[in-house]
Amino acid sequence: MAYSPEIKQAARALYLKAWTPKEIAKELSLANERIVYFWADKYGWRDMLREHTVDEAISTRIQALLEIPEPTKPQLDLLDRLIGHHVKLKKQRKQDEKPSGDNDHQASSKPNKSNRGKSSNNDKKKKKGKNNIEHIATDNFNGWNASLFKYQIKMRNNIGQRIRNILKSRQIGATYYFSGEALEDAILTGDNQIFLSASRNQAEVFRSYIIAIAKEFLDIELTGNPIILSNGAELRFLSTNSKTAQSYHGHVYVDEYFWIPKFEELNKLASAMATHKNWRKTYFSTPSSKTHQAYPFWTGDSWRRGKDSRANIDFPTFKEMQGGIVCPDRQWRYIVTIEDALEGGCALFDIDELRDEYSHADFQNLFMCVFVDGATSVFQFSHLERCMVDMAHWQDVKPNDKRPFGHREVWLGYDPSRTRDNACLVVVAPPIVAPEKFRVLEKHYWKGLNFQYQVAQIVNVFTRYNVTYLGVDTTGIGAGVWDLISKKYPREAHAIHYSNESKNRLVMKMIDVVEGNRLQYDAEHKDISMAFMAIKRAATHSGNAMTFKAERSELTGHADAFWAISHALINEPLDYNDKPKSTWKTAT
Repeated sequence: MAYSPEIKQAARALYLKAWTPKEIAKELSLANERIVYFWADKYGWRDMLREHTVDEAISTRIQALLEIPEPTKPQLDLLDRLIGHHVKLKKQRKQDEKPSGDNDHQASSKPNKSNRGKSSNNDKKKKKGKNNIEHIATDNFNGWNASLFKYQIKMRNNIGQRIRNILKSRQIGATYYFSGEALEDAILTGDNQIFLSASRNQAEVFRSYIIAIAKEFLDIELTGNPIILSNGAELRFLSTNSKTAQSYHGHVYVDEYFWIPKFEELNKLASAMATHKNWRKTYFSTPSSKTHQAYPFWTGDSWRRGKDSRANIDFPTFKEMQGGIVCPDRQWRYIVTIEDALEGGCALFDIDELRDEYSHADFQNLFMCVFVDGATSVFQFSHLERCMVDMAHWQDVKPNDKRPFGHREVWLGYDPSRTRDNACLVVVAPPIVAPEKFRVLEKHYWKGLNFQYQVAQIVNVFTRYNVTYLGVDTTGIGAGVWDLISKKYPREAHAIHYSNESKNRLVMKMIDVVEGNRLQYDAEHKDISMAFMAIKRAATHSGNAMTFKAERSELTGHADAFWAISHALINEPLDYNDKPKSTWKTAT
């Protein structure tokens, strides 16, 4: 029988994880295991495996066994044997690297307490080999340390804290810093480092930073995923839904935890991986909403609720946390606003321009570490959390292909730019069967560009997707975009003329979709969540009816992603079959 490319791709992924053909056939419901052997020969999968070292092969097989939900006894026995072999190999390697005699030259070539931090020609020769860091010492990190800003140095000086909890401005280099910190710690101590993020792609950002820092400051090439150093330290990059996450242990870094759904479950996972007192936990994030599960964890309310005697214990003020301080729950809390970052030496921003570009509420949230009060928003943050997923799990979406979504239809939504505003275009995959949801496949922002350029970019999207609908807001520059794009695609392009009635219809449609749990977008796109949270209820000028607003003006763009998505989804009728009942309605 013929198998789809998706099935073959899944089989390849499992094969390279060292699954046996029999296990792959069972997992993917293939007719028999012979087809897997055939594919392995035809597509060169065997050669790919042959390139693995013995260590890699054992590690890959161990990871494959750990991912089995209910392993059999033979599988558990095999796991024990593989772990035993792995430990023996590491021990043997350590012995092989020890000096074989009393030769002074041999003894002095290996770093010790007296010569650690000094490099020699012999050290450079030792660089050969996969992830070999034996020649790296404390002094090798002098260049890295010298590149840090004052607030990053403060984080570094408090690395000994059991729990660090950091609230930060956007784009101040926290992920970059903690990548370097973890790499240095792994090399100098041999401790494992674990990075937890909302999505697999976001976790990979840590890996990319670590590889870049190792190359730039240490002149070493790091490979593998996980990265396993020659001293045995493992650096693992996991998404929060990883099936194997709880099986690891080490120092844990949790990235953007205020944007990860089900924080209480995440916190239990992080605590399990860092149970032993020698492991540290580091949480850092930009703020989201006060209704997020992590908010009581930040404020200390969850700790206070633990015992009656803690109920009236006060926590340090915002100002005190800006200096970094150990709080009553033994967490070291630190707040870094964009103004703190500027004062700490990070001159990469033009704060006045940012204040002009963003609304006051957005600026406070994104750059001044102020939480959004979700109670005033039309959309509950708990509902939006359900929409945030790891895009890597969409097996039918291949972003790097010429046709990322094949020949399946997509809808586009375009929100035009105004002065000092972004234009936003989204690509949305509509559901074709009942269990499917609307999925935001791509999102593009254009700023300060004329409508000719924007039309060219929209046309480019048409060449890559099977577009059957494009909703265009014809306000302002949108009118120019509409004139050109409607001539090129008269069937697909649809004009959206704004009025109180049309705006209400757009928002009501989105309320219906979100409350019905029928929308998904990549968890990395935090701006989409903030755009939804920006939508507020308001009275019309006459005061006789309710409408919705997003603090939008000619000077400040706001909620662009929300309006663009609504322009696409409005193509679905309000009375679609099996419509979930909404708890919102407009006043009459």
